[in-house]
Amino acid sequence: MSKIIITCAVTGSIHTPSMSPYLPVTAQQIIDNAVGAAEAGAAILHLHARDPENGRPSADPEHFMGFLPQIKQRCDAVLNISTGGSATMTLDQRLAAPKLAEPEMCSLNMGTMNFALYPAAARISQWQHDWEKPFLEGSDDLVFKNTSRDIAQILTELGEKRGARFEFECYDVSHLYMLRHFVDRGLVHGPLFIQFVFGVLGGIGPDPENLTHMKLIADKLFGDTYTFSVLAAGRHQIPLVTMSAILGGHVRVGLEDSLMISRGVLARNNAEQVAKIRRIVEELGRTVATTQEARQMLDLKGADRTGI
Repeated sequence: MSKIIITCAVTGSIHTPSMSPYLPVTAQQIIDNAVGAAEAGAAILHLHARDPENGRPSADPEHFMGFLPQIKQRCDAVLNISTGGSATMTLDQRLAAPKLAEPEMCSLNMGTMNFALYPAAARISQWQHDWEKPFLEGSDDLVFKNTSRDIAQILTELGEKRGARFEFECYDVSHLYMLRHFVDRGLVHGPLFIQFVFGVLGGIGPDPENLTHMKLIADKLFGDTYTFSVLAAGRHQIPLVTMSAILGGHVRVGLEDSLMISRGVLARNNAEQVAKIRRIVEELGRTVATTQEARQMLDLKGADRTGI
């Protein structure tokens, strides 16, 4: 099997501060968590920003630039900036920071979908901030919008114009066919790095059979021009990413995807999750890729050609 890339998604836009005191919110917390994850073995850091005053997901370039340069100075990990942001943001808002930073990698959600977070609200009895409960409960009427036109704009602005490569986030089988469509249009070129996403209400469920089916369809559509990684929400994180490692894929962990380190135990930082999955994949006989090996595998432009 090829070397395995560990991605760490440091904070995301789904969890809220009331869910865990360890969720990184301030720039310094994001910096320390990101650097710790890199030191533990993550070659790629998937990054969102938050308003440091209240922990709300933010698209403000100033919030991103409050931590991106410091992370770059303190470690050599690939900085992968979200273009998904939050479903409450416009496309222009979501692209503002990536266009400024011109990173090596960006995430790209491959379709419009329901993005339902509201079941999580029922599990919280005390709220730190007044935005959290309406944010979660209102997701029963929330659509994450990424139309074909939106996807083409992201590919043009960040890929063609700025040289970024993409973590293609596929939340369902239909997203694989949408990605094939953009390959056929000539807007996407290999090697492809496809992130299979499981367990978000509105996307494909976290069943092992769904992982093998996604891989089967991806093999059919993309042959040897792609590699895949897996992320899974909540308690499904470690079982499904371990399955990815067994199947020859890559893995993603982090507090964006799950707040836990084991059943009923909150992870104190992102490095804990990285260290755990590193131990698992190494015991399976896989070798963790270094940052430079990941750059070669994914044909990235290099940190010296970014705007960070």
